[in-house]
Amino acid sequence: MAKIRKNVKLNKPFRTPSAKKKFAVYVKNRKTGKVQIVRFGSKELSIKKNIPARKRSFMARFRPTLAKAKRSGKQLNTTPVYWAVKSWQKGFKV
Repeated sequence: MAKIRKNVKLNKPFRTPSAKKKFAVYVKNRKTGKVQIVRFGSKELSIKKNIPARKRSFMARFRPTLAKAKRSGKQLNTTPVYWAVKSWQKGFKV
Protein backbone atom coordinates (compact mmCIF):
# COMPACT_ATOMS: atom_id res chain seq x y z
CA MET A 1 0.00 0.00 0.00
CA ALA A 2 1.36 3.40 -0.97
CA LYS A 3 1.96 5.94 1.74
CA ILE A 4 -0.44 8.88 1.43
CA ARG A 5 0.88 12.41 1.95
CA LYS A 6 -0.89 14.54 4.53
CA ASN A 7 -1.75 17.52 2.33
CA VAL A 8 -3.57 16.10 -0.68
CA LYS A 9 -6.52 17.47 -2.62
CA LEU A 10 -9.48 15.16 -2.16
CA ASN A 11 -11.75 14.24 -5.08
CA LYS A 12 -9.48 15.95 -7.63
CA PRO A 13 -8.27 13.49 -10.32
CA PHE A 14 -4.68 13.69 -11.55
CA ARG A 15 -2.55 11.89 -14.11
CA THR A 16 -0.23 9.11 -12.96
CA PRO A 17 2.70 8.88 -15.39
CA SER A 18 4.59 6.14 -13.52
CA ALA A 19 1.64 3.98 -12.40
CA LYS A 20 -0.20 1.25 -14.29
CA LYS A 21 -3.36 3.33 -14.64
CA LYS A 22 -3.84 6.65 -16.43
CA PHE A 23 -5.54 8.61 -13.63
CA ALA A 24 -5.78 8.55 -9.84
CA VAL A 25 -7.73 10.43 -7.20
CA TYR A 26 -7.46 10.73 -3.42
CA VAL A 27 -10.73 10.09 -1.57
CA LYS A 28 -11.65 9.88 2.08
CA ASN A 29 -13.22 6.62 3.09
CA ARG A 30 -16.14 7.45 5.39
CA LYS A 31 -16.08 4.03 7.02
CA THR A 32 -12.43 4.06 8.10
CA GLY A 33 -11.81 7.82 8.07
CA LYS A 34 -8.59 7.31 6.10
CA VAL A 35 -7.57 8.84 2.79
CA GLN A 36 -7.09 6.29 0.04
CA ILE A 37 -6.02 6.43 -3.59
CA VAL A 38 -8.28 5.16 -6.37
CA ARG A 39 -6.66 4.46 -9.74
CA PHE A 40 -8.66 4.20 -12.95
CA GLY A 41 -8.35 4.39 -16.75
CA SER A 42 -6.32 2.35 -19.18
CA LYS A 43 -3.05 3.88 -20.38
CA GLU A 44 -3.45 2.23 -23.79
CA LEU A 45 -6.78 3.90 -24.60
CA SER A 46 -7.77 7.48 -25.27
CA ILE A 47 -11.33 8.43 -24.38
CA LYS A 48 -12.28 10.95 -27.12
CA LYS A 49 -15.44 11.95 -25.30
CA ASN A 50 -16.47 14.37 -28.04
CA ILE A 51 -17.62 11.42 -30.20
CA PRO A 52 -21.20 10.55 -29.10
CA ALA A 53 -21.04 6.95 -30.37
CA ARG A 54 -18.02 6.23 -28.16
CA LYS A 55 -19.76 7.68 -25.12
CA ARG A 56 -22.86 5.54 -25.76
CA SER A 57 -20.72 2.44 -26.15
CA PHE A 58 -18.75 3.16 -22.97
CA MET A 59 -21.90 3.81 -20.95
CA ALA A 60 -23.50 0.62 -22.28
CA ARG A 61 -20.50 -1.36 -21.02
CA PHE A 62 -20.13 0.39 -17.66
CA ARG A 63 -23.75 1.01 -16.65
CA PRO A 64 -24.23 -2.53 -15.24
CA THR A 65 -20.97 -2.29 -13.29
CA LEU A 66 -21.96 1.09 -11.85
CA ALA A 67 -25.39 -0.27 -10.90
CA LYS A 68 -23.73 -3.22 -9.16
CA ALA A 69 -21.51 -0.83 -7.18
CA LYS A 70 -24.56 1.21 -6.14
CA ARG A 71 -26.43 -1.92 -5.00
CA SER A 72 -23.48 -3.10 -2.93
CA GLY A 73 -23.97 -0.20 -0.53
CA LYS A 74 -20.29 0.68 -0.78
CA GLN A 75 -19.20 4.33 -0.84
CA LEU A 76 -19.33 5.10 -4.56
CA ASN A 77 -16.42 7.51 -4.85
CA THR A 78 -14.03 4.81 -3.59
CA THR A 79 -14.75 2.68 -6.69
CA PRO A 80 -12.82 3.03 -9.97
CA VAL A 81 -16.00 2.65 -12.01
CA TYR A 82 -17.47 5.81 -10.44
CA TRP A 83 -14.45 7.87 -11.52
CA ALA A 84 -14.29 6.25 -14.96
CA VAL A 85 -17.90 7.22 -15.64
CA LYS A 86 -17.31 10.68 -14.20
CA SER A 87 -14.35 11.17 -16.56
CA TRP A 88 -16.73 10.98 -19.53
CA GLN A 89 -18.84 13.87 -18.23
CA LYS A 90 -18.58 17.29 -19.77
CA GLY A 91 -16.22 19.56 -17.85
CA PHE A 92 -14.02 16.77 -16.43
CA LYS A 93 -10.53 18.23 -16.23
CA VAL A 94 -7.26 16.69 -15.16
